[in-house]
Amino acid sequence: MNRAILLLVLAVLLVALVLSVLSDKETVAAPLSPNGHEVATVSDGDQQTWKTLIDQAAELGLPTRFLKTIPPEFVRFEFEDLRTYAAEYHPGEHRMVLNRTLSFNGAGATLQPLNRMTHKELATLFHEFFHAYLDFLAFDPAAIAEQTEGRALLQLARTYQQCRYQDVLITPVAQRRTETEQRYLSEQESWEVLNETWAVFVGWTVWTQLEVQGKGGVGKKSSDFSRAWLQRLRQSDKGADLRGYYQPEDPGERTVAQKRFLAPQYRISSKEVGALLRDVLGYPTELVRRSVEALEHNPSPIKGVNGCTTSP
Repeated sequence: MNRAILLLVLAVLLVALVLSVLSDKETVAAPLSPNGHEVATVSDGDQQTWKTLIDQAAELGLPTRFLKTIPPEFVRFEFEDLRTYAAEYHPGEHRMVLNRTLSFNGAGATLQPLNRMTHKELATLFHEFFHAYLDFLAFDPAAIAEQTEGRALLQLARTYQQCRYQDVLITPVAQRRTETEQRYLSEQESWEVLNETWAVFVGWTVWTQLEVQGKGGVGKKSSDFSRAWLQRLRQSDKGADLRGYYQPEDPGERTVAQKRFLAPQYRISSKEVGALLRDVLGYPTELVRRSVEALEHNPSPIKGVNGCTTSP
């Protein structure tokens, strides 16, 4: 009888111990998709990572407006030994997969401080952060009903997806920019290519800002910054560097090319640049205006077969 009581006490203690361990790994409920399916589980550590990187980005003078819009519990961070890219964002699952080299001491546990990263690594991060932002806006439009800028950007994205990024020209061989083919993209492909076009610009903006500011910390409102910024913007536009890409849905086409790049004519337009600088990155009004004007003076990218008449 005494042995039975002893075993019962030990069982109770064991259950208590297990519950204690589980409570130490507390997670918040994952966000639900509009159809009610759970898509991710975000830990307390992920939430703290998001809050910390916003603080660190602000200290570096990097754009944080759009980052603050994303709830800390929305994005789940993971580290893997990525071979092709430094980071990958998986929309719908809300997973940010980072190369282990971006983790603290390469341990794959926490993100290393932003001030230890190269300009290229920071540009890559912000490219992926923008994917997370657009994923958040599209995830549940009702949740952003009171966010004027976010709602307007999502509306602009859907408009441009239809009028500019469905009937497009691509470069079958990325290195031969003058050789083009016409493609009519699916819903998924056109949304992806818009996503990538805008994310390319966001990453380029962060890299250019860091390069222009250098160690002197020149402010974005200074004339020196504006002059250097506008010069680089014109050069990148002229070189058609600011254009997107997509992964073909057709398995047969993917065996030929994992990515299809847009033709130079479909590089980002001045209206898109204005919306991103103003509503996403929070750049000074005067610099936004001059950036739009700088692109309008270059030979304009075609608007798309159907024409984009909606102003951001």
